[in-house]
Amino acid sequence: MKRYTSDYLDQWIAGPNRKPLILRGARQVGKTWLVRDLAQRHGLKLIELNMERRPELADHFRSNNAPRAVSDLSADLGTSILPDTSLLFIDEVQATPELLPFLRWFREDMPELRVIAAGSLLDFALRDHEFSMPVGRITYSYLEPVSFYEFLDASGNDRLKSSLTAAAESLELSPRLHQRALELFSEYCLVGGLPEVIADWIATRDDDRRLQLQRDLITTYRDDFNKYRARIPADLLRRVMDAIPRQLANRFVYSHVDVDAKHRDIKQALELLQLARVCHRVEHTAANGLPLGAETNPRTFKSILVDVGLAAAQLGLSRLDWRDLDSVVWANKGGLAEQFVGQHLRCLSHAFEDPRLFYWQRVQGRQGEIDYIIQHGSQIVPVEVKAGSAGAMKSLHAFMYHKGLHRALRLDTNLPSVQDLDVKTTTSEPVKYHLVSLPLYMVESIPAALQAQS
Repeated sequence: MKRYTSDYLDQWIAGPNRKPLILRGARQVGKTWLVRDLAQRHGLKLIELNMERRPELADHFRSNNAPRAVSDLSADLGTSILPDTSLLFIDEVQATPELLPFLRWFREDMPELRVIAAGSLLDFALRDHEFSMPVGRITYSYLEPVSFYEFLDASGNDRLKSSLTAAAESLELSPRLHQRALELFSEYCLVGGLPEVIADWIATRDDDRRLQLQRDLITTYRDDFNKYRARIPADLLRRVMDAIPRQLANRFVYSHVDVDAKHRDIKQALELLQLARVCHRVEHTAANGLPLGAETNPRTFKSILVDVGLAAAQLGLSRLDWRDLDSVVWANKGGLAEQFVGQHLRCLSHAFEDPRLFYWQRVQGRQGEIDYIIQHGSQIVPVEVKAGSAGAMKSLHAFMYHKGLHRALRLDTNLPSVQDLDVKTTTSEPVKYHLVSLPLYMVESIPAALQAQS
């Protein structure tokens, strides 16, 4: 399965000033496979250490002497580790967090050795342990679930993907290709972007197997809750995780999780799930200027899950045929559509950037909300998400008027298009702006479409 992050890792391998790399991402998004594939493609001998299974191997990294550590590790494992031809992969490194500061010595003493560390719960180690990370001597990469375009590649629809990427610039796409893309988009929303589920689905097309795998993965995430028990009861973490799909497309409300639980406890549980990258926060921004994170309201936010397929499974939609999505799923107040869009907006960030999501909501007076706010170059661009082919844009008109912006983006189930709007807000203020419309399945083409319309 081709992953776009592989291109970044190829650049890292070839870089003249390569540093040890820490690969971050949720459990089951494909970090281990990505590293194994990297070693195979470059003809490197992979030395793979799983620190959850072999925590005793951390003893070799206590001397702050990289050559000595590699020599001792080679003797312990009974295999040669040649810096010029090997890739050292330290997996589940959060199990031995004291090993993280040692990475600096690989950079300083053995820069020729390729070193990657990864861990599903790595953010806990980075937050909880008192050590100084080797700033400037390591680099990070962030891995998201398989995207829709990657899904098209993996399922043999790479030519369709090429047509979609071309349509982003021309804004022209045949109705038949549009219909085919919508069918695959609906399929993806049930299958999701976790590699194990996708691989099995492509091989078997078995709905029962797909649903079982999704339930197993949800159970895997919940099993991790036992590791957080010292902080928050596992049952409360489970309830918070279950509440996120129900609150998609809406401001997250603590009392909708459990009316009897303390808001403080629910807040802490949600923060733990965010650290585990099981879910992601969509921050409220005032959108008055850049950076978008400069004016955020920590009390007002939305939340999405790591994967749209898991969200569909938790909402009880996974047994639906994808042909039923138009009448059933998209009637879910657009929640699944916003999940898909948010999940894919995170994929637009550079591989070395930890993605952030933003939205706007009027906090006083008349209601108004913009589903997502993104930055394109030096511009702020509002993104309206419509679950179907139609819908009013009253909030968008008002937002464009009050912020003085001139370009907006709409995502729906229509063909791509562009139009210059000359309308009035609900309070009769005249507003003119350029509206780029893309099908929901073309989120990954947003930068190209906006660039073409500049």
